[in-house]
Amino acid sequence: MSNRLATETSPYLLQHRDNPVDWFPWGGEAIQRARREQKPIFLSIGYSACHWCHVMEHESFENAEIARVLNDSFVSIKVDREERPDLDQIYMNAVQMLTGRGGWPMSVFLTPELKPFYGGTYWPPQSSRGMPGFDQILAAVTDAWKNRRDQALTAADQLTAELQKVGSIGDESAALSSDLIDGAVFQLRRSFDQTFGGFGQAPKFPHPMDLQLLLVTYQRTKQLGVLDIVRLTLDRMAAGGIYDQLGGGFARYSTDARWLVPHFEKMLYDNALLTRAYLDAYLVTGDANYARVVRETLDYVLREMTDSAGGFYSTEDADSEGEEGIYYTWTPDEIEAVLGEERGTTFGRVYDVTDSGNFEGRSILNLPKTLEQCAQILNRAPADLAAELADGRERLLAARATRVRPGRDDKVIVAWNGLMIDAMARSGMALDEPRYQIAADAAASFILRNVRREDGRLLHTWRSGTAKLDAYLDDYTSLANAFVTLYEATGNERWIDEAVRLIDIVLERFVDFAGGGFFYTATDHEQLLTRTKELTDSSTPSGNALAATALLRLGKLLGRAEYLDAAERTLTIAAPIMERVPLAAGQMLLALDLNLGPSFELALVGDIENSELQAALPAMSRRYLPRAIVATRLSDASNKRSRSRGLDAFFAGKSSPDGRPVLYVCQNFACQEPAIGLAAIESKLRALASPAPTRDGSAQ
Repeated sequence: MSNRLATETSPYLLQHRDNPVDWFPWGGEAIQRARREQKPIFLSIGYSACHWCHVMEHESFENAEIARVLNDSFVSIKVDREERPDLDQIYMNAVQMLTGRGGWPMSVFLTPELKPFYGGTYWPPQSSRGMPGFDQILAAVTDAWKNRRDQALTAADQLTAELQKVGSIGDESAALSSDLIDGAVFQLRRSFDQTFGGFGQAPKFPHPMDLQLLLVTYQRTKQLGVLDIVRLTLDRMAAGGIYDQLGGGFARYSTDARWLVPHFEKMLYDNALLTRAYLDAYLVTGDANYARVVRETLDYVLREMTDSAGGFYSTEDADSEGEEGIYYTWTPDEIEAVLGEERGTTFGRVYDVTDSGNFEGRSILNLPKTLEQCAQILNRAPADLAAELADGRERLLAARATRVRPGRDDKVIVAWNGLMIDAMARSGMALDEPRYQIAADAAASFILRNVRREDGRLLHTWRSGTAKLDAYLDDYTSLANAFVTLYEATGNERWIDEAVRLIDIVLERFVDFAGGGFFYTATDHEQLLTRTKELTDSSTPSGNALAATALLRLGKLLGRAEYLDAAERTLTIAAPIMERVPLAAGQMLLALDLNLGPSFELALVGDIENSELQAALPAMSRRYLPRAIVATRLSDASNKRSRSRGLDAFFAGKSSPDGRPVLYVCQNFACQEPAIGLAAIESKLRALASPAPTRDGSAQ
């Protein structure tokens, strides 16, 4: 018989509905039972694409004897971390305090008052590989609860007191200056892997926000070494196994230092953030390979991760047919069966497919050599070889589609959708690919129709027609940023009004009036053990960093001093974090860079039918202008373009009497002499995109 999880919507929870464990979802029924029976709670937190979550389920949660112990002595609660990041934050902090490390599956033992007193991550069912068995853990916790409960309760109280301090900066302070950015760049240089790119050693994560920070630093200072770090990292990732060479898109991280063997799960947020990094690198360098990666990644999302109603799905699993990576790996015989012997041999030589393999007897496609090097070795013309490989990739992708696919978590999470909407809108604008802008608009409209309450408050997640759970800080701030970008990409002023609505809710419901910045949950959220405040990035940008970014963009565009003040306060409380652990504050440092400036508001006006104006729009979107907020208000013959009252003040006095494009460059609410006509506009944009560095490395 199925357990209580059978009525949930989360694919992760549904994966456990047939376990013999008497699972509860998080909620009043489970907590009241624990208090009534005075049993400890076993809290298990994971997510659907988590490989070791699947392993622990199969080994332990399907084990009848382990289930009997859990059912007799505990109240067992299963949580999807993607649905309840608020719970995940609290109890992950506890596990890290207890063990010095974290990860999923997360396994925590709580008192009936929800206070943690013991925890860890994955445990095998019996002792092995130097780890205690889950059976031993359960026996020890049961014994402690029955015979030494006072000690367990004391430990829980002490740990809870420490958890309630997390996010508090205390009396620390640091000045908001470019020194914080310089310190971060120094740390990135020091941890840079000069052979394979990236930062640190295995396991290696992509660090997309840090790569963007290096690009804005290069734009400001023209330090070639900074650009070299970005290029080597992006080149190696795009050539590695972490990138899906057939279908596009990036896996979560690389288990080795050279980007070859990934943890095969694909996350929506990684692909959104890496798309932005590759797009920025393309705009800076003009390297067509970066634009190719952007297109392939977004095409993967449109093909595999987009709901017919418009929203973007969350994750794809690492496993299929019970094996990690089997879907993505190949043997020489499999390739030759699709491409034939001659072409199959060529493809295998280029993409490192061998009889011995590079992953458990099979081969992960990767590019150890460049196309030019391969063409020289094979005595082929590069263009001919490239065409043959492109045809081979297309045929192999079609063949791969007949395999058993990894599981897909088709939840639509608002915060992650915000990141992908931003990436789609930016890319559609810069690469002149309308399908990405259309997808961004569709996803944004989907969320507003389906994933918010009647009072305008957002919900957090949607699946199969059901939206639920009050939204968190990063849902609001990620989506607000996406709406600003969508306005920049489309000129539809509706998105500015929607962004303002979201930010006003943030200022009303999430502000920490005593400590500064914003709480992760709203004032009327379910009362938990502690109310967290997220100042550091995790796999995604922190909610506070996204708040600062959105507030700055809207404040500068709309002339809203209260937004700019709120952004400054957020940056100020995060300054000690940026100083002490800059590699955990990439998005906050990007917001600081925007705040320090010089930043500009660019206003383009003119007649939409004018040929010069039609050429000026792509000229603006294809420039790398990281500190510019772009606004367009174009006269439309049908006069149906929606107008935002909030933008009326910004566009007051900015006109084009004869319909020619006119660009106004404004800074601190004052505008320079307008540039009239395409040639003048392009000259002005060139100057803005290439500021002259001063002696101290800052831009004039």
